[in-house]
Formats: sequence, structure tokens, C-alpha cells
Amino acid sequence: MGVYIVKRISLAVVTLFLVATLTFFLMFLVPGGPFLSEKAPSPQTLQALEKKYGLDKPVGIQYLNYMKGLIKSDLGPSLKMRGRQVNDIIKTGFPISARVGGIAMLLAIIIGIPLGTFSAINRGKWSDNVVMLISTFGIAVPSFVVATVLMYFFGVTLHILPTYGLSTPLHFILPVIALSFYPTAYISRLMRSSMLDVLGQDYMRTAKSKGLSQFKSLFKHALRNAILPVVTYLGPALAYILTGSLVVEKIFTIPGLGSQFVSSITDRDYPLIMGTTIFLAFLLITMNVIVDIVYKIIDPRIKLK
Repeated sequence: MGVYIVKRISLAVVTLFLVATLTFFLMFLVPGGPFLSEKAPSPQTLQALEKKYGLDKPVGIQYLNYMKGLIKSDLGPSLKMRGRQVNDIIKTGFPISARVGGIAMLLAIIIGIPLGTFSAINRGKWSDNVVMLISTFGIAVPSFVVATVLMYFFGVTLHILPTYGLSTPLHFILPVIALSFYPTAYISRLMRSSMLDVLGQDYMRTAKSKGLSQFKSLFKHALRNAILPVVTYLGPALAYILTGSLVVEKIFTIPGLGSQFVSSITDRDYPLIMGTTIFLAFLLITMNVIVDIVYKIIDPRIKLK
């Protein structure tokens, strides 16, 4: 286990390096610049700004300087939020995104796993068809469409739920539902497919022939094996949803990391683009390593190499 974890951490460092490198050079290929979106500055002002932030140097030199700062965990200053460091922006925005995303992911697990199990047990019945219809709809419809529909009906038409900010618990309801809709649908379909495969195994028929009740055989044997594909999905899904859905945060005006990332792209805020991208990549890689370790805990038969 220890050797495996060391190998995965080493691979994670290499992956982060590649992500940072590709993002850095691709970022500079995009037309425009951080100081051209506002009222066009004079050539002297533009030259002074570029010199202040080191943008007057060749791209190769800028890359080396950035990587030196990255090694020291210094993501640099924001070009648009004057006086603020990218580290501070992430520290401020991520807890907000994590709070909304964590609740959404928990809701998706609580609803998706039982829903998929129920659908598998009732395969071919009308209840199974209803669950599959809803889950297919949830996978097919983008989260920003769900968010817009929720906002229109519950906020604009019915006036029963707030649609702006996160000042009260009621403000969490609509963004959490919008964020959890897709993972709930995906988990339910994944759980149904996995559960159907497990229910057809010989050991399940043996358990049934020995007189074990459906409840005990389901939770003692079937669920533990059927949930493995769901655990695989939860790793990257949790990392993605913790950073907040980019568009959903914009729609509900949530001051999280997702909205900061969207603003950084439109404003060409290079350090903030780099910082949020690397942070998301770090979360994805970390979650994948945790998932592999949890795999071993859930099923000791799995060999980690």
C-alpha cells in the first residue's frame, strides 16, 4: 500500500506539471490581453503595466518565473483584482463552492444510490421506467438549463425561494438542486446497471436458495459489490462539484471559485486562470488516489500495483 501511494503521488506531481505547462502556453495563444478589455490604455500605461507584472518578458522567461513561484506555492497576484493574491482568492472562494458542492454531492449520493437500487429490484416495472426516464432526462439536460428553469418557476413565478447569493439556508436550495441533478441521475443509472449485474451472480442465487431474506442478501452481499463503480465515479465528480459548477454559480450570483474562474477567462487574468486550473487538477488527482485506496478498503480482493 505504501509503495503504491508513493507511486501515485509521484505520478500526480508529473501530471500537475504537465497541466500547468499546457495551460500556461495555451493561455497565451488566446487573442487579447488582460489590459485590453477595459478602456484602451495609452501605450505608455500599457507598457508600464506589462513591466509591473512581468508580461514584457518573453513567454519562456515568464513560464520559468511562474514555475519558480508555483514550487513555493505562490500563484502570483491577480491582474484584474488589484492588490489581491491568487492564493487569497482561492482561499476565499473555495470554501463557498465546497459548501454548496458538498451538500449537492451528498444529496446526489443519498438519492441516487437508493433510486438505482430500487430501479434494479423492480426491473421492467413501471416504477423502473419512471426512474430511467427521470435519470435520462437528468443526464441529457445541462445544469445551467436546470438552474434557469428552477429560478424561473420558484423564484420569478412563485416567489417562494431566493435566487441571489447565499445569505440564508433557503438560498442554498436552488443551486444545490441544480448542481445535484446531473450526478443524481448518473449515479442512479450507474447503480442500477451495477446492481443488475450483481443480482445475476451465482453467489446471490446461492444466498437466496439458503433462505437469506432479500433485505439481508441485498445489503450484505449485493450492495457492497454493486457500489464499486459508483465509488469510482465519486472521486472526479466530487472534485469537480466541490469547485462549483461554473455557470450555476454565475446564474445564482454565488461568489465561489467557479464564478472567479469564469471571470478570469473573460478578463484574461492569467495568474487566476493558472491558479484555478491547477487547483482543480490537484483536486481531481487527489480524489482519484483516495478512490483507489477506498476501493481496497471496500473490497480486499483488489490488488493495488
